[in-house]
Amino acid sequence: MLTGDQDLPDGIGMARLAWTRLPTADGAPPEGSVPASPTAAWDELFAGGVESLDYEVIENYAYREEQAQRGKFWVPYYIVLKWVFSLLIGVGTGLAAIFINLAVENFSGWKYAATFAIIQHSYFVGFVVYIIFNLVLVFSSVYIVTHFAPAAAGSGIPEIKGVDTHGILLFRTLVGKIFGSIGSVGGGLALGKEGPLVHTGACIASLLGQGGSAKYHLSSRWVRIFESDRDRRDLVTCGCAAGVAAAFRAPVGGVLFALEEVTSWWRSHLMWRVFFTSAVVAVVVRSAMNWCKSGKCGHFGSGGFIIWDISGGQEDYSYQELLPMAIIGVIGGLLGALFNQLTLYITKWRRTYLHKKGKRVKFYCSKDNEYNDLATIFFNTQDDAIRNLFSAKTFHEYSAQSLITFLVMFYSLAVVTFGTAVPAGQFVPGIMIGSTYGRLVGMFVVKFYKKLNVEEGTYALLGAASFLGGSMRMTVSLCVIMVEITNNLKLLPLIMLVLLISKAVGDFFNEGLYEVQAQLRGIPLLDSRPKQVMRNMSAKDACKNQKVVSLPRVSRIVDIISVLRTNKHNGFPVVDRGQNGESLVIGLILRSHLLVLLQSKVDFQNSPFPCGPGILNRHNTSDFVKPASSKGKSIDDIHLTEDELGLYLDLAPFLNPSPYVVPEDMSLAKVYNLFRQLGLRHIFVVPRPSRVVGLITRQDLLLEDNGNNVTTELQSTSVRGQLNGKMLSGNTHLGHPLLDSIVVEE
Repeated sequence: MLTGDQDLPDGIGMARLAWTRLPTADGAPPEGSVPASPTAAWDELFAGGVESLDYEVIENYAYREEQAQRGKFWVPYYIVLKWVFSLLIGVGTGLAAIFINLAVENFSGWKYAATFAIIQHSYFVGFVVYIIFNLVLVFSSVYIVTHFAPAAAGSGIPEIKGVDTHGILLFRTLVGKIFGSIGSVGGGLALGKEGPLVHTGACIASLLGQGGSAKYHLSSRWVRIFESDRDRRDLVTCGCAAGVAAAFRAPVGGVLFALEEVTSWWRSHLMWRVFFTSAVVAVVVRSAMNWCKSGKCGHFGSGGFIIWDISGGQEDYSYQELLPMAIIGVIGGLLGALFNQLTLYITKWRRTYLHKKGKRVKFYCSKDNEYNDLATIFFNTQDDAIRNLFSAKTFHEYSAQSLITFLVMFYSLAVVTFGTAVPAGQFVPGIMIGSTYGRLVGMFVVKFYKKLNVEEGTYALLGAASFLGGSMRMTVSLCVIMVEITNNLKLLPLIMLVLLISKAVGDFFNEGLYEVQAQLRGIPLLDSRPKQVMRNMSAKDACKNQKVVSLPRVSRIVDIISVLRTNKHNGFPVVDRGQNGESLVIGLILRSHLLVLLQSKVDFQNSPFPCGPGILNRHNTSDFVKPASSKGKSIDDIHLTEDELGLYLDLAPFLNPSPYVVPEDMSLAKVYNLFRQLGLRHIFVVPRPSRVVGLITRQDLLLEDNGNNVTTELQSTSVRGQLNGKMLSGNTHLGHPLLDSIVVEE
């Protein structure tokens, strides 16, 4: 049997600092210190650190009975609540972004105002005040992460890409992410608040989906109807798109970012709700900007919400400029790939050692009417520094020496800072790095092509896009985000050019930044396409070294306990005896469901024979729902007496009777695509069936609602029970040669 929870790749560094340990279900960090050995740390991570999501709906008897008992008003309520939650996610994420931006801008304003005032009298005292201000903000962020919300460290984007990392979406993580971002960004670290805003939106969406936080008594049972990983994941996707829309004021870019980077499984009708959520964020942020124009937001200025308008810049470009633009793409790919590799090495190294250094930098101006171009980049917020680098009609504003100095220093700082125990984003620092060497190339183009209408700011924009493309390997979403934040659609072809080149160059060396971080943290993400070697392997080859652990339909409690203690799989096949005594696979039982049944004890029976239908009334689907982003139940939480261990449990009412099955000789690449496209966690590998029951084509699936009692079950992926055997009657229809078909086998 293939599962989505196989052993994670070898070679990942096992040394882990205490701050990297994620909280358990109640939000508290796990007891004890760092594991004594790498093996212990690995076992701990594999046993309870990261899990795949169950997108497949378990259509057992309890689920079908609950669907049949729901009234006619439940479906409209279910749909309306989805849209209401999308609205609330947009409003909540927008308000969180406003709060973070106001706090960062005001802290930065107070810091710079105090430093400028003191530096007029004593440079040394002003330098000390500046350092103290930054240290207080940074250490406050570090303290929040290390002592309150360990899961708030980093950007959070790798952790929310299609898996369930324990503690990553808790309420305390949301609080830690917001206040930690304020400290790390306001403290002047080479980090951004965009990645943390994506994580913030995901936390808000997850909390709404599970009805709030029970630990902090902020929950309501009236909105707790999203009980499957599929529905909850849809809300998290809306939250991620809202985070990007709030960070960049790019609602369309947020939708594409969620599609391209966040989700491992996308459904077409989810697009509407994601788009609606991003639109709500744009309205909320725009309203806040209009309110702040009245001067009620303190030091909050034009740089608070990112938008670098260069619509008044370069209007056209010549074919002679394509070569230097292509060079920018190559530079972006090389520097981006180098950045990913360096952050990987330094993060591994940091988990074992800590090393700190500091430098003092002076900026001198010989006359009152002069300015220091290097100081305009360093001694400023990142948003305002990027606005200066993107500025048009500003020839010779920066010297090549200053740009090279800043590029080397900020690139080194970004490499060292990314991966520390603070909320950290890499969008804005990446734009800073790329716009620096982009403007540097633009200076040489202006000097070489003296007759062309060339703007240095245009090349700064292309450099920013190239570095982000070379580091994060995004294409469509990043292209739209860059167009939206610069308000210049004419540069779209050039942005596309440098993105394609930088991504191609970067892919030649290593994977994207989020994929590298996911591998480093042991997060099992599936790539967009299978490896080439999988095309020469079959499904049987992938599982030939595994011992299939199955359970009989009526199992002894002691046997179930033994299987759960000795195996880490999250799903087990259930077998029964046929009329001729042969073994038949009747379904799949999840580990989490077994733990619920063992803990409740109400289904235990003395007889080793199948139970009657009365068992169906003892449970509903909500009993088997695992709290989002928590460890859930463990086998160590189950306490049974000697008498109870000798009882039996009938698994038939609680298993998934129609799991996905593939023949043993199917290409492993095809199996891989099934996992990706269907969002699966388990697949049964079986011998070839002996005979065909029927054939299903698209025409069989085109049902018309003629008023009969044919109801569509919500969330259902199976049509077997809805059609009353119509589709299983073989080729009795008039088929069409262009229609796809499904063979139903036995």
